[in-house]
Amino acid sequence: MKLTSAQIERTVGQFEGQAIPEDHPVVPQLNDLFGEHTFFLSSNGLNILEGSRAGVQSAKVVNLADWSEAGSSGLEPHEPEPTDVVIMLGFRH
Repeated sequence: MKLTSAQIERTVGQFEGQAIPEDHPVVPQLNDLFGEHTFFLSSNGLNILEGSRAGVQSAKVVNLADWSEAGSSGLEPHEPEPTDVVIMLGFRH
């Protein structure tokens, strides 16, 4: 799911991760691999948000790739793994 700048701010306030800017050169490759999303890097690897509930917009953090080694900059993709982290994005109008 693609997020607005306000939703990205809410996400990083609730999740220890950093959004990859849309203009970053790696984003087209990530979109080809995983679809159109806002991507977040965290200590557990590469993540996206998926899903929402009626009324209150929320999304679950899904991990797509783990760091290949401690301290490494490489990522190893795997099947999407939903986490227990739910982000409250705001209210629908």
